Amino acid sequence: MNLIVTATSQGLLWGVMALGIFITFRILDLPDMTAEGSFPLGAAVCSKLILSGVHPIIATLVAFISGMLAGAITGFLITKCNIPGLLAGILTMTGLYSINLRIMGRANLSLLGKEKLNDLLRPLHLPAQFDTILIGLIIVVAVILLLILFFNTELGQALIATGDNEIMARSLGVSTNKTKILALMLSNGMIAFAGGLITQDNGYADISMGIGTIVIGLASVIIGEVVFGNLSLGNRLICVILGAIIYRLIITFVLVIGLQPNDLKLFSAIILAICLALPSLRSKLNLNFFAKKEEA
Repeated sequence: MNLIVTATSQGLLWGVMALGIFITFRILDLPDMTAEGSFPLGAAVCSKLILSGVHPIIATLVAFISGMLAGAITGFLITKCNIPGLLAGILTMTGLYSINLRIMGRANLSLLGKEKLNDLLRPLHLPAQFDTILIGLIIVVAVILLLILFFNTELGQALIATGDNEIMARSLGVSTNKTKILALMLSNGMIAFAGGLITQDNGYADISMGIGTIVIGLASVIIGEVVFGNLSLGNRLICVILGAIIYRLIITFVLVIGLQPNDLKLFSAIILAICLALPSLRSKLNLNFFAKKEEA
């Protein structure tokens, strides 16, 4: 039971990061590698501010802003410098490694003894990990509601149109360069925000904690889509969170059965590959089934 509670609490926090991945990967239709740098950027900024005596809520919000700046850099490289999206993200991610080291001053920072978001709920005397679940639920609900409201605005619809068909969106008067930059800023802001949340939950920030972020986010998105199918935008956002929880439950299960922690990245990649292949395999199986039925 404790393992399920822990996986759920972690899944809610990682789900915020997965929502950021969802914006670029599904809505903008752009594989953005900036996530590998903006996630530890949020952790570095948040932890450094907390160690400097800044309130954890303010530190987490500043982490969000730092991620938006990282996304703006990638957007600038794509729209103004005409660098392919994948390469632009890699360039920003590479540069952020040095920036994160500059911010932290060393490879890792401990938040031991410092006030974190979890400590704000101490007066409620909640059981272990339930404070993280409560914080995660509040943040996830707020983020999903804000995203739904945003995507129902004219600007949000312009962003969706840019991802669906950039040429058509441009013919309708949409400034696709601006919507791309906005989407990247929003996505990486959320990813850095999640980095700030997770570093507080873990109690430390590490320069290498962004490795595999894109795989974890994509796995959460794909698992949500494979399990729950095609739904409305609002329901898809909820399914991304559920996908993140399912992913953490799977990771917890494989650790329980004896898989080495060093193998988790490999296992994550395998899960993502399987999830990406499932829709195609399911379609082929259906086609084969109907073909046999017709021959009969």
